Amino acid sequence: MSPEDNSIGGPSRRHVRHMFDEIAGAYDLANRVLSLRRDVAWRRRLTALLPSGNRARLLDLATGTCDVLIAAHRAGCAAPGSVGADFSAGMLREGAKKLDRAGLAGALRLVCADATRLGFADAAFDAVTIAFGIRNVLDVDAALREICRVLRPGGRAVILEFSMPGNVLLRTGYLLYFRHVLPRLGGLVSGKPDAYRYLNQSVESFPHGRAFCERMEQAGFVGVTASPLSFGIATLYTGLRPGD
Repeated sequence: MSPEDNSIGGPSRRHVRHMFDEIAGAYDLANRVLSLRRDVAWRRRLTALLPSGNRARLLDLATGTCDVLIAAHRAGCAAPGSVGADFSAGMLREGAKKLDRAGLAGALRLVCADATRLGFADAAFDAVTIAFGIRNVLDVDAALREICRVLRPGGRAVILEFSMPGNVLLRTGYLLYFRHVLPRLGGLVSGKPDAYRYLNQSVESFPHGRAFCERMEQAGFVGVTASPLSFGIATLYTGLRPGD
């Protein structure tokens, strides 16, 4: 049985793809409601860490509805020809609609791609981003190695992901919301409560902080940093591909 069909101890790639296809139409609304619009501020922090310049070529993985790709382009951090990649056709359709509405359909490119097997040449990009997507990858270490491979020497990866607050009281409240409120609210907004039960399960089981930094270092990144956001509800990770 291929990894497309099954994963040990977690959902298959096919299951995750189907789940995102199903919620694609309600994805943006659900994000804004469930995070109280903090996701907008978190993505703004992400784009502030990107190299600026009209020639900076960006690859945004798990691009979804293209929030990061559009924000980066408007901030001058994603030159024409920059790419958004996702393995969900439903999410890419929603992203294409958003690019079209923003007048960017001709400037930015969307491709269907698996983060563990990217079809790009070595050193093809100045920066690679992935927001709230790395924990959904079946083989995280393979994806990190691929991100490092497609970056030019000295290029930067910026990864935004949910994490666990360090404060015990805050973590208790956060887990109460994540386990009991968010699945119901997400289900009401999207019509797919199972997708939001998967969200809290995937976040709780995913390595964060120093543990994830070590995974990035093992994949070949140097200068790795972790910056908690909103008391540790999310974390921004950065790393550089070593220069030649």
